[in-house]
Amino acid sequence: MGQTPAQKAAKAARAKQPKKRPGKAQREAIKRAQAAKKAGGGKPTAKKTAAKKAVPLPRGSLRAAYGGTCPACFKDYAKGEVITKVADGWGHPRCAPRKLSAAEREFARNKARIEAGETFRGQKPSDWRLGSSPSSTRPAR
Repeated sequence: MGQTPAQKAAKAARAKQPKKRPGKAQREAIKRAQAAKKAGGGKPTAKKTAAKKAVPLPRGSLRAAYGGTCPACFKDYAKGEVITKVADGWGHPRCAPRKLSAAEREFARNKARIEAGETFRGQKPSDWRLGSSPSSTRPAR
């Protein structure tokens, strides 16, 4: 079967067109992939994979050596799951009571004192005069 002259001309025109180059972002991605393949040698080994997965654990936590049950919520945890010290043993980090910072402890103490009826105004009389600066105060009563 022969081709018509129009089909031959269209085929010749397609053959002469240059192939499209990949964009700049694609070329850079290809270069990075080739460089990684040269440097890494191809497929990652078990050591490389383990190093990628190593994530630092929160302070006071560890990975469970064997499965168990959280004493706070009574749900099971699997071997290798992150656990921390809970009231009666080891359990989920979210079940452990949160430790308050020094500022939070002081705030809680002050709040309890105010709710108990103590006020900070009653501790010491003010020696400021209305409309005056602190330097022009009268002696304390």
